[in-house]
Amino acid sequence: MTGVGVPGGQEVSPGGPDAPGPVPSPGGKVTAPRRRGRPPRTESAGTRDRILDAAREEFSERGYDKTSVRGIAKSAGVDSALVHHYFGTKEQVFEAAVEVAFAPALEGRQAVLDAPLEEVGERMTRMILGLWENPVTRAPLLAIIRSAVNNETAAGVFRRLVAGQLLRRIAGQLDLPDAELRAELAAAQLVGIAMIRYVMKVEPLASADPEQIIGRVAPVVQGHLTGR
Repeated sequence: MTGVGVPGGQEVSPGGPDAPGPVPSPGGKVTAPRRRGRPPRTESAGTRDRILDAAREEFSERGYDKTSVRGIAKSAGVDSALVHHYFGTKEQVFEAAVEVAFAPALEGRQAVLDAPLEEVGERMTRMILGLWENPVTRAPLLAIIRSAVNNETAAGVFRRLVAGQLLRRIAGQLDLPDAELRAELAAAQLVGIAMIRYVMKVEPLASADPEQIIGRVAPVVQGHLTGR
């Protein structure tokens, strides 16, 4: 049973203030039970972030199909009802995790959009490879790619975010009749490199210097975007 709120934000057990608290384990450690229901407002942001962190880990380790809302809740130390409260379905949890993981790309896209047309290929290549080179952003990207490859629902979420918020913006700068196809071909070039370098870890690409990769790939990406 859960505790009862009292003025001041404290909780007491239904048996009153003198009711026994959690029973220590044989090793002397007291483990608090997972909270049920909605957390206090002051805890909401932290709880939501904790659920997202747990979701990214679960999707990364298990993939979309084998990840469950219950598993995410257990990993986050909350009740399943809280996951549904903040995000809804598993698909919506995945989409929220994808949005957080792609936030740096969406923030960095302006540098690509503001670049002179002849520099867009290099800017785009540096932005995408920079995300993969950073261990903080690489982990959630791995979770997204692995899930999207194996599950159509996850792939649909990935397409909506990447196509809607990134590629179409870049295509809009090209002012060419086949601009969206060009942007997608450029993205395919970079996603392919990411799969071989960071997911499959095929040598020598896996350990090649990032600047060497950028030097060779950026002109190809530029060709997709603006070449004839």
